[in-house]
Amino acid sequence: MSLPEPWFGSHGAHLTFVASEDFRQTATVVPSPPFPALTKATLRRAALDARKAYVATLSDADRTLLERRLAEQLTGICANATVVAGYSPLGSEISPLLAMEEARSVGAIVAFPAFADPAKPFQFLAGDPSVGGPFGILQPRLTAPRVEPDVILVPLIAVDGRGTRLGRGKAHYDRVLAPYRRKGAQLIGVGWSVQRIDEEIPRDPWDVPLDSFASPEGLERLAP
Repeated sequence: MSLPEPWFGSHGAHLTFVASEDFRQTATVVPSPPFPALTKATLRRAALDARKAYVATLSDADRTLLERRLAEQLTGICANATVVAGYSPLGSEISPLLAMEEARSVGAIVAFPAFADPAKPFQFLAGDPSVGGPFGILQPRLTAPRVEPDVILVPLIAVDGRGTRLGRGKAHYDRVLAPYRRKGAQLIGVGWSVQRIDEEIPRDPWDVPLDSFASPEGLERLAP
């Protein structure tokens, strides 16, 4: 089976921004000022478009194979965990479900985010995502037991080499991940290779850096 080539270089993907200029003849040449840093909103749009475009090139068989490779990259980490938290994939997000099933098969508890109130932080509840949540994402029933994961597989739109994660902009994960990071949980961003970008993502004070990034091509330790 021939898989499409992932869109990344030696260190990550490059997001391409095209600008047009209106050149006119002038008597003097004035140096252009430096371009301002890319905003999170600009990076988010470009990275989301790149992810959707990449996934559109995959057949169902290709996608399943790549998600199996992702599970293989996470085997060692999940096998040594007590509680592995993941997520129910949405749209073009890569699925961590095969990795979570492998963790469950060797005795780990698996958990998913669950919102009781969309205005408040979610909790990690044990069990399968079987009911619709407030944002259209499947989650466990609210009667499921709350658990404390020591490995958290985190969805993302993009991540840079410092571990700065670009999500959907609602800070749901940042509010939840901060205390788990202080407790020593491993925070592993999960995505397609195209989502690891070379551009530096602006970091706000509330952003929680990730420890690693896992893709079908490998597991990369990040440097906060």
